[in-house]
Amino acid sequence: QPKRKTAFGSVGRRIPYRILHVINQDGESLGHMHRAEALKLMDQHGLKLVLLRENVEPPVYRLMTGQQIHEEQLKLAEKKKASPKPGMYIKELSFSSAIAKNDLETKTKQIAQWIEKKHHVKVTIRQAK
Repeated sequence: QPKRKTAFGSVGRRIPYRILHVINQDGESLGHMHRAEALKLMDQHGLKLVLLRENVEPPVYRLMTGQQIHEEQLKLAEKKKASPKPGMYIKELSFSSAIAKNDLETKTKQIAQWIEKKHHVKVTIRQAK
């Protein structure tokens, strides 16, 4: 079976670092501790260690319940859904409300072409003076 990539870094017992900065489930810092101490604390409270930041020294881990992990994964999914996809373009077009008929027809043709190409189109109409 191929390994499934989780939304977080390592969750659970496989921790490649010896010294960790640990945060408890309430968000309070417990300071730096050895991996064995963190695992013992995890077992005592029935929680899981989740990697938050790997690029700092020492890496930051947080003790979380299964429910907290699930909520964080849902938040990440929402953020990912809200961000535009790499191949998606947003075309923006703005014109005055006093636009000539011919210019308006030209711009509507352009908008129709963009929509056919699956681009997102944003139209702004400014009020004429």
